[in-house]
Amino acid sequence: MKRNNVRKRGNPKASSLSTAEEYQIHTLANGIRIAHKQVPYTQIAHCGIMLDIGSRDELPHQQGLAHFWEHMAFKGTEKRSSYHVINRLENVGGELNAYTTKEKICFHASVLDDHFDKAMDLLADITFHSVFPDKQIERERNVILEEMSMYVDSPEDAIQDDFDQLIFPEHALGSNILGTSETVNSFGREHLYEFINHNIDTERIVVSSVSRLPFSKVIRIAEKYLGGVPHKNTSRQRNAPIIYTPVRQERERPIQQAQCAMGQPAYSLLDERRLPFFMLVNLLGGPGMNSRFNLSLREKYGFVYSIEANYTPYLDTGFMGIFFGTEKKQLNKSISLINKELRRIREVPLSVLQLHQTKVQLMGQLAMSEESNMSFMLMMAKSILDNGKVDSLPEIFAEIEQITASQLQEIAIELFNEQNFSYLTFLPEE
Repeated sequence: MKRNNVRKRGNPKASSLSTAEEYQIHTLANGIRIAHKQVPYTQIAHCGIMLDIGSRDELPHQQGLAHFWEHMAFKGTEKRSSYHVINRLENVGGELNAYTTKEKICFHASVLDDHFDKAMDLLADITFHSVFPDKQIERERNVILEEMSMYVDSPEDAIQDDFDQLIFPEHALGSNILGTSETVNSFGREHLYEFINHNIDTERIVVSSVSRLPFSKVIRIAEKYLGGVPHKNTSRQRNAPIIYTPVRQERERPIQQAQCAMGQPAYSLLDERRLPFFMLVNLLGGPGMNSRFNLSLREKYGFVYSIEANYTPYLDTGFMGIFFGTEKKQLNKSISLINKELRRIREVPLSVLQLHQTKVQLMGQLAMSEESNMSFMLMMAKSILDNGKVDSLPEIFAEIEQITASQLQEIAIELFNEQNFSYLTFLPEE
């Protein structure tokens, strides 16, 4: 069974933009929302339960508890052992999975649509009826400690976690999703129940699905397994980061290649400048091989194998980061080339043709992202939790068409000033 811990920000479109041609929403009496997109061309049903709870909702002594819950949800419920949880969908060729982010926990499944009822039954069971056996807690604790060691051994991952702490110091957004060895070793069943009871809010839960099943059947099955969940509304408050001061740090590691992270806080999910900023980040260091950073640092100079810029918006703040690895002797040259591109986009507005090409590329990427039904199912749930709706492709395309070169330049001047950047570098040990 796979369990994904969403740590890499990767391509920002999946985390910041959602699109839908047609979807339907129904709200159960307990406040849980059911969102469905019917597609006629597939036999596969993708479904998930997404909760507006994440690692940012942890207190300092709880760091890693949301992720711990994600793991422990697979370890037995009131009516199923861990063996039966694992095999319920695997036996019919399906998949059961989960992930934790800074602001969300999601349990999701993919099955032949004949088994959609089984999938919803199991997802509801592990989300709301897990019992967290003591023996399983001890076993899974060791698994998570091994997971932590795995990421420490991966400098590309470790630098992203450490960089969060520089950008959001003394704040839960800066904490590692996995927690620390001290906190993970302290968790018991009572801590899980306390965290869940404090944070769970049925009005902040979305069940999403994409399949050829009619919406009426999806509602009927969701009501069957989730209608009995008691209504619960919490008064939980999320505190926004207040102070940011640029920091520069170098750390030696037993590695062969230098790793560098540079960036700063950015716009929140609700900021109207989010879309044009996203487009700028995509132009500079998005997934396209023709990104400005890739064309310069890889194609022209051969300094890096890969370089990415990404943007992660949160409820009340955001994050923009640039990440790359290179030989130590080429580190300063690489940073200079990045700063050159940042300066160029601040000082030279995009031409009419460049602006058009940038828009067309982004619109194409968004359209392609909707081709994956599972990805769309997850994006739909997140968008409804964050924005209360899912924008259609034509709606987002219309917004993109309204973006101007002067608007992009104003944003670049504000957020692409390297003097405001924090820098974290992992250097090979001498």
